Order: sequence, then C-alpha cells, then structure tokens
Amino acid sequence: MLENLAILVTGATSGIGLAIARLCREKGARVALHGLDAAATRKAAAEIGAAAIVADLKEPDAPARIVAETVGAFGRIDGLVNNAAMLDRDTIDSLDIGLFDDIIAVNLRAPLLLINAALPHMERQETGGSVVNIGSVNAWCGATKILSYSVSKGGLMTATRNLGDALSSRRVRVNQLNVGWTASENEHRIQLAEGQPADWRSRLNALQAPSGDILKPQEVARHAIFWLSPESAPITGQVVDVEQYPILGRLAIHDPGRQ
Repeated sequence: MLENLAILVTGATSGIGLAIARLCREKGARVALHGLDAAATRKAAAEIGAAAIVADLKEPDAPARIVAETVGAFGRIDGLVNNAAMLDRDTIDSLDIGLFDDIIAVNLRAPLLLINAALPHMERQETGGSVVNIGSVNAWCGATKILSYSVSKGGLMTATRNLGDALSSRRVRVNQLNVGWTASENEHRIQLAEGQPADWRSRLNALQAPSGDILKPQEVARHAIFWLSPESAPITGQVVDVEQYPILGRLAIHDPGRQ
C-alpha cells in the first residue's frame, strides 16, 4: 500500500504517532520518525527501523530542518503526518499567553510550516503527495478545560480545508482525522495526574465508550494509512471524525438505556 514511499511522522515516539509510523513501515514505507526527546526518539526509531529526527517544533526553523533531514535520508518525501501536539490544559480564567503561544506554535504553526517545506518535494513526485493532519474532535468545540488546545485544532481543521482546495491542482492532498478519546500512554498519564484511578478505562460508561473501551492508537493508525496511500486519491480537503459515535448533534446527556 505504501511501498517505497517516504513518510515523515511528527510526534511519533509513542501513542498514535508511533502506531502510525510502525504501520507505515509494515506497509512498506520508509519512515522518518520525529520526536522532541532525543533518547525516546532514537529508541522508537530503532524499534521500527526508521530514521530518527529530533527537533523542538516550537522553534520556527524546526519544520524546514525536519523536512530537509527527511529528504536527506530518503531523497524524497511522499507523505507527511502532522501528529505532534501539546495537550496542556487551560481555561479562559487560567489563560497564559506563553502557554497559548507554545500550543499554537506546535499544533498549528508547525504543521503549516512543515507542509510549506515539503510541498516542493511532493510536487516533483509522479504520484504527488499526501498530508494527513491529526486533529481532534475538540476542534468542533472542545471541553472547557482545554481551551487553547481546542482553538489550535479548530485552526488546523480550517487550514486542512483551505489547503485541500489550494493544493488539489498541484497533486498534493491534505486531509484531517479528528480523533476522539484514545488510550495512549500520554492520555493515561493525564488521567492519573487529574486524580483518576489506574483502572479508569474499566470505569467508563456506555455513553463514553459504546464499544466497551475508548480508541486504541493502532485503530487510528489504520485510518491514517488509508489517507496517506494512493488508494484514497484524489480525495482532498476532507475532515473525518474518528470516533465510535457521531460527534455533531449528539446530546451528551444521561441516557436511561445506557449504564
């Protein structure tokens, strides 16, 4: 499905990013695995046989360097997965300008700069290129305690649609997965930090997890692979909610039929 394609995945040392990078390798792609922590990045890359790229996406010049290292390793770049994100909590009352700027820099500015840097290389490929932005269902509104994160993902969703339109004639597709609640290592740490018990996933109700559990990173990865691959062409500019229930129009109230 991805044989001989060169794919860059950001924020890929664990969770959804690592699951996508691993599945890309299994499907025959050459992968550049990006992370912030040097040791974790090299460990994850060695584990799946990928090239390791360490960079802080808060730095404005990092996206161009990451793309240059990917092209330097493989001679090309066919696909880009913008997965890296800051998930810090805040509300309108606790809003901090420094944190807000960092979240926007990583979650919104960096994906745009990565696309900008990758675009000339993708346009040269016979099959063009594919960008998959990993968004969030919080892009539609978001919980009150993740204000800046929700704003950043809403901006990414608009950018996806805008670029899907702008780049379609240049054979570079841009699509987004608005991912729902996922059982990543980072999410587990967040839940524990917020006072949840270690077995919090077993305590979810049917409204939160109709299937009996929330999403797993490898389930999200399968969707990303489809949108990266030529099999999803020529579709572009689409935002797909990846969740086990409809996001828009669903009333989040107690349903007596669900316990």
